[in-house]
Amino acid sequence: MPMIKAIVCSLAASLLFLSELSLADIKDPNKVIQVGGDLNYPPYEFLDEDGAPTGYNVELTQAIAEVMGIKVNFQLSDWGTMRQALEDGDIDILQGISYTEERAQKYTFSPAHAFVHQSIFTRKGNPVINDISDLKGKSVVVQRQGVMHDYLLDNHIGAKLVLVDTHADAIRLLASGKHDYALVANLPSLYLSQKLGISDIVLSGKAFEAQKYGYAVQKGNESLLAQFSEGLAILKNTGRYQEIYDKWLGPLEEQRFPWRKFGTAFITLSVIILAIFLVIVFWNRALAKEVERRSKELELRQQQLIQADKMTSLGILVSGVAHEINNPCGLLMLNIPILKDSYQDALTVLEEHYQAHGDFDLGGLSYSRMREEIPAMLDEMFAGVERIKRIVDDLGDFSRQDTSTIKEVIDLNAITTTAIRLVDNTLRKSTEDFSARLGNKLPTFKGNAQRIEQVIINLLVNACQALEHKSQKIELKTYYRESSNQLILKVSDQGCGIPPENISSLSDPFFTTKRETGGTGLGLSVSSGIVREHGGTLTFDSKCGEGTTVTLSLPIE
Repeated sequence: MPMIKAIVCSLAASLLFLSELSLADIKDPNKVIQVGGDLNYPPYEFLDEDGAPTGYNVELTQAIAEVMGIKVNFQLSDWGTMRQALEDGDIDILQGISYTEERAQKYTFSPAHAFVHQSIFTRKGNPVINDISDLKGKSVVVQRQGVMHDYLLDNHIGAKLVLVDTHADAIRLLASGKHDYALVANLPSLYLSQKLGISDIVLSGKAFEAQKYGYAVQKGNESLLAQFSEGLAILKNTGRYQEIYDKWLGPLEEQRFPWRKFGTAFITLSVIILAIFLVIVFWNRALAKEVERRSKELELRQQQLIQADKMTSLGILVSGVAHEINNPCGLLMLNIPILKDSYQDALTVLEEHYQAHGDFDLGGLSYSRMREEIPAMLDEMFAGVERIKRIVDDLGDFSRQDTSTIKEVIDLNAITTTAIRLVDNTLRKSTEDFSARLGNKLPTFKGNAQRIEQVIINLLVNACQALEHKSQKIELKTYYRESSNQLILKVSDQGCGIPPENISSLSDPFFTTKRETGGTGLGLSVSSGIVREHGGTLTFDSKCGEGTTVTLSLPIE
């Protein structure tokens, strides 16, 4: 059956293109196709330190050229120059351009190979933009002939446009304080902000909807685009596309269903093309089913990309914030002990003055009171700084890319304590009655601490979201179940509960009852996958109107 599906995909794609192209349109194997792109649009396409083209788009194009037997040459320059080069015929194809209906009147687009988010960026302290119309009269930096440049012109927003050649120019110009906002792509802008060491640039308002991002040619050059579209379909069917995507963009979903690799598919391509004309009716029906399946797959992929983009942005922002907070914390941790020692040294002189002249004011209060309170205040300040540093370190560990195995020796109570610290603010806002009972001397287990910590955080956040008012409580407890040789963690809430018909679907990807408030349905799905990796189980016991108890069981080797 998988082989049949592969043949269906290849034959259907070939039939669609062969039905419209003459033999004169077959590619010339000696021709070098000129491929254009943006010179500074990481991680999609950019020039490396040696000036060589690299990035997700470049590696994807190289793979397509390899499987299709064509030759390509990359030309990366500023985006406005590249669009003009395509229209002048100086290049044959753009390897990454966002689709719009207006652009579709001028260019022909391939199926999307990625999705890109555009957002409004500003400096810290500037007003938040809740609607694109709020940019009217503002000084806005955009990339020349980029999709947001087109959008602002087509919709007559009325902003004062400042045009730049690259996203790096836009970020630098905004950071310099000369303009109000920049309307640019999420991932490249955050990537460049971190690389350039710019920490005062933040997102302002919600991101635009995800835009399809793929290859494009001038109208009339559909035969060339057909080769790239066919090559892209081949890479998706063989799993090569997923490898390239994982390397550069890293989707959220950790467990994927792999495609079978068809090593001999294109050796017999000519035979298959002849066979298609003999069974045209059958393949048309199969093609319709395949299109429906691909449409559903594309919808799921889009949601994964949206969530992946959010998590990538969050990781970059957390790393920057952690660095900024650690610097003043380090200064305070160094100076407070010195101040405490200095006060102790001065205490003898102050006492002598007190004994000789009586009480006197110190810092607006009487010395007899301050001599007891100053050491306590310094101790409290030092403890507060240590708490800030511990929270920042926990956030940094949580957002750091996880490359470890599941063979660490883990203390369940330790990672549970860290998880509680990370969601402490959410817990305080959600309930006035949170309790944690951690079992004594629990045995350790082997696994991945960061992933299990992610599961515990997800369970606590879900419990907070289930509460309807702050008087309802949340309980967490850990213990060792000797009869089954398992560690148990339970999170119970007095929230709204879960309808019985939804219990079995809680771990399904994209199943959520909170879609209207931004829920993606990925949290429990990812958590369940992590628990299964550790050989454990995640079970739910819930009654509508009474609350929910989630039980995490982990085996001990």
